Amino acid sequence: MGKSDPAFAKSSRTGLTRDVHPVWRGIGCFMLILLPIISFAAAKLLVQENSRQRWVNVPQEMGISFSVPFVGQVLIADIALTIVLIVIGFGILTVVYAIFFRLIGPPRYGPLDSPPG
Repeated sequence: MGKSDPAFAKSSRTGLTRDVHPVWRGIGCFMLILLPIISFAAAKLLVQENSRQRWVNVPQEMGISFSVPFVGQVLIADIALTIVLIVIGFGILTVVYAIFFRLIGPPRYGPLDSPPG
């Protein structure tokens, strides 16, 4: 019986890996769906308010609109701003997750690590 035996490999790895709780997978899936919807709604509002207030000059090419089923007329500026807001939103979620993981996550060193110092 060597190391390459399937029974040995399976028994030695079961104690070292932790499965992700299904609730966390559900929250991740929910955020993956919710964040683009919120970003698109915020982009629509920002582009509409920008056309009234003239905060930023938008090139004419970004003002071209096209029809999307179930949504209506969409400007290219809406799509571009949606992508920017999605990247910013996922970046903020990543930083918040990293902070919480550091505060309440598993210990830095496991039972097989040598003591620091």
